[in-house]
Amino acid sequence: MKSELYRTKYGKLLVGDSVKISQSYLRKHYKNKFNLIITSPPFPLNNKKQYGNLQGKEYYNWFISLAPIFSDLLADDGSLVIEIGNAWEPERPVQSLLHLECLFGLVNHPDAGLRLIQEFICYNPSRLPSPAQWVTVNRLRTVDSYTHVWWMAKSDFPKADNSKVLRPYSKSMERLLQTQKFNSGKRPSEHNISPSAFTKDNGGSIAHNLFELEDIDSNREVRLPHNVLSFSNTISNDYYLKKCKQSGITPHPARMNSGLINFFTEFLTDENDLILDPFAGSNTTGYCAEKYKRQWIAIEANEKYASDSIVRFEDPELNSKLKINRKDGM
Repeated sequence: MKSELYRTKYGKLLVGDSVKISQSYLRKHYKNKFNLIITSPPFPLNNKKQYGNLQGKEYYNWFISLAPIFSDLLADDGSLVIEIGNAWEPERPVQSLLHLECLFGLVNHPDAGLRLIQEFICYNPSRLPSPAQWVTVNRLRTVDSYTHVWWMAKSDFPKADNSKVLRPYSKSMERLLQTQKFNSGKRPSEHNISPSAFTKDNGGSIAHNLFELEDIDSNREVRLPHNVLSFSNTISNDYYLKKCKQSGITPHPARMNSGLINFFTEFLTDENDLILDPFAGSNTTGYCAEKYKRQWIAIEANEKYASDSIVRFEDPELNSKLKINRKDGM
């Protein structure tokens, strides 16, 4: 049912069906233990991908069946973070409601007790034009350039600390802190701003729930939290992609952005907390968790993707103490 492909100083990757592994091995040994479950499950795409994806009602039933499984594994103050893209109706230039129905199904599942804490939007202008038929061929729609990131939990107050994910101050805010002068008083919104409201240096400004992986306005500096890397999937200078190119490995086509994982790892967990990614792909989550000294477990059904992810932990800067188990012929 499960096969451990490799382990590191802080975690391990299991190969197999994530639902079966979660319902048996994880439920037995890690019930209510995970401080963060973060993942990007297969999207409900109309065209089949190598990494596997369902459609329509079949996808919905599979997706909401995850709710009680994840709830069982989460610590009482733990968080569930899911990234998911938009869906489109087959052969129609009409956006599907499937991803929204999946969200409602998760938080309304009677056996899970989940609630939506906050939604984030991840904007990536480097995404290829999609859906291609209606964007580049017929030119009826605009480019679908963002994904949804849903933060859910079993409690209204999951562990979180936004002071750990501050954005750099803007140039104008830096000047304000230096001069200690700004236009206080009543605003058109009827908010009354006191003379001392913005004079304290807190080390940065509070993060927004919109992530710009590249700048929307070229004249404005992107101010992502310090631990969120400003890069898109087109950048090829990280260790994983360099190593894949050197080794003739085709990278996983739907890698979760490491900046997102860094952000939620810092925001929602502490050192040595336990993180799970049940749809690991190239195991970006395990890599980020290792970097931030979090315990982690990752599950990947595709043996090739699982094996290819080993190269992440060969990064000499990580010092991961990688131990590979190839008894099963992988």
